[in-house]
Amino acid sequence: MANELDGFNFEQRHGKARVRVARVWRNKSDHIHSMVEWGVSIILLSDCVNSYVRDDNSDIVATDTMKNTVYVKAKECSEQLSAENFAILLARHFTSFYKQVTTAIVKIVEKPWERVHINGQPHEHGFKLGSEKHTAEVTVQKSGVLKLTSGIEGLSVLKTTKSGFEGFIRDQYTALPETRERMLATEVTALWRYSYESASSIPKNPLYFTERYLDVKKSLANTFFGPPKEGVYSASVQRTLFQMAKAVLNRFPDISSIQLKMPNIHFLPVNISSKENTIVKFNDDVFLPTDEPHGSIEASLSRFWSKM
Repeated sequence: MANELDGFNFEQRHGKARVRVARVWRNKSDHIHSMVEWGVSIILLSDCVNSYVRDDNSDIVATDTMKNTVYVKAKECSEQLSAENFAILLARHFTSFYKQVTTAIVKIVEKPWERVHINGQPHEHGFKLGSEKHTAEVTVQKSGVLKLTSGIEGLSVLKTTKSGFEGFIRDQYTALPETRERMLATEVTALWRYSYESASSIPKNPLYFTERYLDVKKSLANTFFGPPKEGVYSASVQRTLFQMAKAVLNRFPDISSIQLKMPNIHFLPVNISSKENTIVKFNDDVFLPTDEPHGSIEASLSRFWSKM
């Protein structure tokens, strides 16, 4: 919050970061257990200027209280819900329960626990750790205005063909050869904003955003890879990124914008040679994987009315 103090502009916020909480739901009828593990971070914008300038802490919501609130609210959730819904629940609590709080920002990173399958059958209470992470961030104002974003961190994808890079600018510093045959690998970070602007407009299904996350992840991967048999050619990481972003906006009308970061993680063809001759020349079959340095490509795509 911005205030004028002693002739200066003063802004402050405070919160609690990296609150780790796990919640288990046990269905008594079919004995199936469900669980999530969340890392929760909370930021409050509140009227507590006196704590900075007058040794007066009477308007501060203690960060330890924020931590305890996460566990209490998790306990109160008798039914399984998405990270987005839990973030909204927390943010609405802070803005409605404390008169000093004008805005709450809650970010959640969900650890990718996945149900184990044994001999093709889902295990009732067994889970294994996956790879990419589901993220959610909500900003809720005391007026009820809401901003909701979701995302993916660490979606690693690779294809061994159907990728090239040609026609780029060449000058005295260019050593990279043009090619229509290379490996393409990246670690996708995606962030998308929903069009919902109030808690009352959020879908009632408590797992709606979990399902939407899985659908977006599937859309991104399918666009990257193409059909199972023939795949799809990538003329550049830039072209593939745009196709992936466009596929998401075309399929999901309640997503107003999406941002993608896709570093080009290189797999360099290995060729061993001396000054006299080439000792061994590999034919697109042996590579040196390296992510340092790597190309950095990112872009965002939004509908004309989006506020991202």
